[in-house]
Amino acid sequence: MACSLDFIEFVSSQISAAGTVRCRKMFGGYIVYVDEKPVIIVCDNIPYVKEHEAIKSMMLSAERGFPYEGAKEHYILDVSKTDFAVKVVKALVEVLPYPKSRKKNK
Repeated sequence: MACSLDFIEFVSSQISAAGTVRCRKMFGGYIVYVDEKPVIIVCDNIPYVKEHEAIKSMMLSAERGFPYEGAKEHYILDVSKTDFAVKVVKALVEVLPYPKSRKKNK
């Protein structure tokens, strides 16, 4: 599941027009957040996005895959097409929830 930092920086730059982008290392891969919502999972230098009704029509010809063992199937996002990637990411940012707070119970 290893990713190169160069690829993460490439993904981030390609979707920068979609909002505020930040990345967080997770289990050998990365989660890419846009406007504080987790939008892209990157594993083995492959960017995955959740299969969601909001992007279904845009992703009809997209490849699919599993970002990690036990994961649900995701779309593989072609980030080399900047305008397309930004359009998909913006659509997901509109509908995906913010991550739940991880406050510890006392």
